[in-house]
Amino acid sequence: MTKEIRLRALGDTFKKLDPRDQIKNPVMFLVYLSAIITTALFFTGLWGWKDAPSGYVAAIAVILWITVLFGNYAEAIAEGRGKAQADAMRSGRTDVTAHRQKADGTLEDVPSSQLRKGDTIVVSAGEQIPADGDVIEGAASVDESAITGESAPVIREAGGDRSAVTGGTQVLSDQLVITVTNDPGESFMDKMISMVEGASRQKTPNEIALQIFLVALSLIFIVVCAALYAYSIYVSGQLGKADPITITSLVALLVCLAPTTIGALLSSIGIAGMSRLNDANVLAMSGRAIEAAGDVDVLMLDKTGTITLGNRQAAEFLPAPGVTEHELADAAQLSSLADQTAEGRSIVVLAKKFGIRERQNTSHLHFIEFSARTKMSGVDYDGHEIRKGAVDAITNYLRAAGKEMPQKCVQDVRKVAEAGGTPLVVVKDHQAMGVVYLKDIIKAGVAAEFQNLRTMGIKTIMITGDNPVTAAAIAAEAGVDDFLAEATPEGKLEMIKKFQAEGHLVAMTGDGTNDAPALAQADVAVAMNTGTQAAKEAGNMVDLDSSPTKLIDIVRIGKQLLMTRGALTTFSFANDVAKYFAIIPALFAPIFPQLGILNIMGLASPESAILSAIIYNALIIVALIPLALKGVAYRAVPAVKLLKRNLLIYGLGGIIAPFVAIKIIDLLLVLVIPGI
Repeated sequence: MTKEIRLRALGDTFKKLDPRDQIKNPVMFLVYLSAIITTALFFTGLWGWKDAPSGYVAAIAVILWITVLFGNYAEAIAEGRGKAQADAMRSGRTDVTAHRQKADGTLEDVPSSQLRKGDTIVVSAGEQIPADGDVIEGAASVDESAITGESAPVIREAGGDRSAVTGGTQVLSDQLVITVTNDPGESFMDKMISMVEGASRQKTPNEIALQIFLVALSLIFIVVCAALYAYSIYVSGQLGKADPITITSLVALLVCLAPTTIGALLSSIGIAGMSRLNDANVLAMSGRAIEAAGDVDVLMLDKTGTITLGNRQAAEFLPAPGVTEHELADAAQLSSLADQTAEGRSIVVLAKKFGIRERQNTSHLHFIEFSARTKMSGVDYDGHEIRKGAVDAITNYLRAAGKEMPQKCVQDVRKVAEAGGTPLVVVKDHQAMGVVYLKDIIKAGVAAEFQNLRTMGIKTIMITGDNPVTAAAIAAEAGVDDFLAEATPEGKLEMIKKFQAEGHLVAMTGDGTNDAPALAQADVAVAMNTGTQAAKEAGNMVDLDSSPTKLIDIVRIGKQLLMTRGALTTFSFANDVAKYFAIIPALFAPIFPQLGILNIMGLASPESAILSAIIYNALIIVALIPLALKGVAYRAVPAVKLLKRNLLIYGLGGIIAPFVAIKIIDLLLVLVIPGI
């Protein structure tokens, strides 16, 4: 964390003393009011009406103000990273000149601030795209580093799922004709800035529920403290005991009874969770989305690019009868020398295992490029003709020459398809040479990742356009729980609705207009930044890196947020137990000396006990800020085991830590203030 962020947070700490800011956090507002009351009691003591010794009241007041400031600092430091990032985005924005197309087709130069939704603009190489929009004509390389932080350019073109462009990015080549999709102030960059700096962060349902619970507890403790004060007046007056409990001590008791630790950190936990998501280059359109990610129990994942590498690789040569593997490899390599696709290059690489190297002299080779009409590619040389292609295309090619596919090749084709691969048939001079097995390569570590998700109670579903046989083979190898083959927009939508009707929370990714209905229905919908405007509007998160695997990271961050909140809540409530043992005996010992037996910590005096407890109450907030910002360590374990772990570490730790810390503070107070 930079020095600038810390200095800004320090300034914001004092700005947040505004009552309008304080009342947004009811628990800390109670501490704020308590600080005001004790400050007033100090000044009334100077003017003649003493509640307690002036030094004691002043110490309580100062510590309570410090507690408020520490709570403000926790929230300010969490907001600091987002504000710094937002400032950097703002500084990079300029009002550029846009070439707007008029009704007669001519262009006029206008400031980008004058562009409106529906306008058509033309952006050429070297120019900045002035507004969000969809490409309606042309294709170009675009530098999106201002948005994603990635230096590698991307292709944006009319039609398909790569037509959306973002204002502030730069065209590197060619020319684009764009329809503007947002008015000024509503652009994707504006939304990013607002979300990153936390201006639009809404409290999540669980956060609101927890805050209501904390407020209810605080109200109960206010009633308890008022009753204790009335009781102490009765006892001291009717029974002739010591003086009643002072208001200052009761205020200190109230602050220690109230769950101030989690109350002070609750907001910063949520902000830090959003910040971790921003660090992962994901923009959450609401706090509800990241919290829902933590509760997701069904993940719908694209096969290509998520589960598989996305590029099929040659895995095996299956020769026809009378043909050796070496001969098939030689023919397959020759037909692939000019094939620059990942599949073609992998065939060349696999052939090298048979001692076949790429030809140095290819001038006598006439390459036949792949065409969608023939579904074949190949090479002609020295009177020979080699072709490779899809099974049906090669079958028709052979039949046109009066030949048939050998039965062994037919069987090999079926075997490859059943294994989840793609068969390519190679022929030479109208004679089948054999089958090349192209395999969808499962990403390393994916199976283990899915096992971790399964341990957490999350069901994984692979979505693919492959036929059911191929989909089943890949699903089995990857270790997913289920799959949706030959996926259609309607099929995805129906599957999501089915799971939601059964009470599940569903997450999915998508980038195309045809994904928009399912994204809108999903509880956590991650749209790719490279996708269409419709997909981004339907999702509640946007992955700026456009990485389909990011969904797993999002779920992990969401669960870490919930785990952090649960751990610190457990610690906060356990903390209060020790504080009760410090303060309650100290308050009532003068009236009921028998309660001295409860002073198990052996604290020096009632005053030192109360001061030690509220000093600890303030310091623990600062001590827990790093944990609130970083989050507890993520563990892929079931909820029951997680609860047991929280109780053991944060529950037991929350009970032991205050006993030790309060005793140490008490000893230090006795050394600093003799006779306290």
